[in-house]
Amino acid sequence: MPDGTDESEFDVFLTAYHFEGDRESLVLAADRLLTAYPPSSLSLFLCAARPGGLTVIDACPSEEVATAFRTSPQFAASLAAVGLPEPRIESLGDVHRSIVNELVDG
Repeated sequence: MPDGTDESEFDVFLTAYHFEGDRESLVLAADRLLTAYPPSSLSLFLCAARPGGLTVIDACPSEEVATAFRTSPQFAASLAAVGLPEPRIESLGDVHRSIVNELVDG
C-alpha cells in the first residue's frame, strides 16, 4: 500500500463476553483474569465497563479455536477463580479490517 501499511490477510474471530453485575467488582475481576494470560498470548483484548456490567471482546484465530477456548473447563475455572460470573457469550464473527493506534489502559 502507498502509506506503507501491511494489508496481508489475517484470520481473527471475535467473541463478546457480557458479564452482568457491579461494574467496579467486574473490572477488578477482569484485571485479575488478565494476569493468568501472558500479554503475548492475546492478539486482541478489549474490556468495556458499561451500565449494568462489563463486556470483554476477545480475538482468536478462528471460530473453532474460539469455541474450544470458551467451552474448555480451564476457561470456566479461570472465570470462577477470579470471581467473574458466567457470561452471556456472543459470537461476533470474522474481522474484515482492524486499525489500532495505541494502548488504552483506563
